[in-house]
Amino acid sequence: MQVSGKIEFEIVERSTDTVIGEMPVQSGILNPFGVAHAGAILWFADVCATVLAFGDTEFTPGASGFPLAISLNAALLGNQKDGVFRARSTFVKRGRQLTVVRTTVSGADERLIADVTTSHVPSR
Repeated sequence: MQVSGKIEFEIVERSTDTVIGEMPVQSGILNPFGVAHAGAILWFADVCATVLAFGDTEFTPGASGFPLAISLNAALLGNQKDGVFRARSTFVKRGRQLTVVRTTVSGADERLIADVTTSHVPSR
């Protein structure tokens, strides 16, 4: 059995305290039941959180200080077949050695889809 997919999203807002991303619900992220795959939702939330934790530093391969996720806790609360997901990442704790980010993913009519908390440490 061969399976393929494609995840695309865009960071639409980035400040020192908040990152907002938007991801269209499209065929490349749908599960066999026709709704977004949980892994795609979590990947979207994790990348938005990582962008926030990295701050205004430019992403370059192998850069030291890249925020490595060491834990991820997620509550998957809803789903949808089409439209757009919107992720909002904000700091719970911003530290030099440990950063904790909360990301909420909402869907149509601002319905909560996922509530995700990630912890990050800087790479060396």
